[in-house]
Amino acid sequence: MNFDIFASTFMPLLAAFGTTIALTIFGFAFGQILGLPVGIALSSNSTTAKTLARIYTFVWRGTPLLVQLLIIYYGLPRLTLLKGTVIWPFLIAPLVCATIGIALNSAAYTGALVGGGIQRVAAGQREAAQTLGFSKWQTLRYIILPQAYRSIFPAIGNEFILVMKASTLASAIAVMDVTGAARSIVAQTYAPFQVFAVAGLLYFVFGSIAGQVFRFLEARRLGPIGPGAASAS
Repeated sequence: MNFDIFASTFMPLLAAFGTTIALTIFGFAFGQILGLPVGIALSSNSTTAKTLARIYTFVWRGTPLLVQLLIIYYGLPRLTLLKGTVIWPFLIAPLVCATIGIALNSAAYTGALVGGGIQRVAAGQREAAQTLGFSKWQTLRYIILPQAYRSIFPAIGNEFILVMKASTLASAIAVMDVTGAARSIVAQTYAPFQVFAVAGLLYFVFGSIAGQVFRFLEARRLGPIGPGAASAS
């Protein structure tokens, strides 16, 4: 085993690490933005909105992310009606397509989390807000959503880690992230163990730091959650 490969592959993989970070952060952020209306629709009283949201989450959670990325990058540009439109330049950019695919996939999972969090808020909260003269949207914004996100925040942190792991599939559509760079180096060096060991180490460090950040936010920003919250405060 050539141990020099560990050192020689570290810098090229570290250079590609910026792409992985950007893909993870933007995919997660857009997934959170898109997942919020999906979660609201899942918990709404509108049959139409709830049905559409259920179909969306069923499709995107029920099919592999890799297939979704391949359809977006290789399939959509084949549609002649999209050529010459505003979105056409984005459909031929691998990094943009990967971000879109990961965001849409993450939104389905986030929507399910948000919808569950909203449904767990006690009905008495809504009744009290109506008594105070709050509108439905004011109740949702100031009463329901803060409590819902408070309860699902640990799961949101887990979703970030899952998005980071999902970003490794972006190399299948020519995105040169850490995994894509590692595959390229392996093709040149024929040393898969050393190269992917370094890549795995980078992902591990990124995931560990992200986990610590979310735990810090949960402890400092949100405070204790659960039956012991009152005594802790």
